[in-house]
Amino acid sequence: MRNPKIFTEWFGPVQLDVLKEAGNIGAGHAATSLSKLLNKKIDMRVPGVEVVGFDTVMELAGGADKEVVSIFQRIEGDAPGTMFFVLSPNKAAHFVQRMCVSTPVFSGHEEDDMALSALNELGNIVSGAYLTALGDFAALELASTVPSSAQDMVGAILSMGLIKMSQVSDQAIVIKTSFTDGEGRREEDIDGHFFLFPDPDSYEKLFTSLGVQ
Repeated sequence: MRNPKIFTEWFGPVQLDVLKEAGNIGAGHAATSLSKLLNKKIDMRVPGVEVVGFDTVMELAGGADKEVVSIFQRIEGDAPGTMFFVLSPNKAAHFVQRMCVSTPVFSGHEEDDMALSALNELGNIVSGAYLTALGDFAALELASTVPSSAQDMVGAILSMGLIKMSQVSDQAIVIKTSFTDGEGRREEDIDGHFFLFPDPDSYEKLFTSLGVQ
């Protein structure tokens, strides 16, 4: 496999559009599930997909020293990798409080089992819907592992995925997400970013499946 150190040359507008379209289809399924979970109409879309450098990945998540909540999942199947859904502690707490009204969550570094369960369910719904749609587009079998949540600095959370990726590339795929309620108001409490880090051996298979020659 050749080394795609700068893989924007491989991943052009067509491939990014496919990722975005897969994201929007997955977002539709995720929005339906979230609406049932929150008992309120939720719309979700993917306004953009970017290939960015590692420094930009950190910046998009708030900076290496920014404290965030992350929902982490491994991607299994034909193109293994790592996926992170990153949001601020306040947004994470807002979402959990929507699900568990009387449950105090994320007071400093304290962890609450019910809060973590709620966040993991959010990860399951959103990433599962996206991976299903991406797998359909790329004709690949993709599935996610049981999610795990953590509250830490951006640098500490994302370093695991970036270290693996650095073997073949200095860039990552960022999938922006936007949540709105049924009246078009942004649901700031559950807005965030996806970071998709394919494993080194997954690049060629993913690129080929998306039409990269």
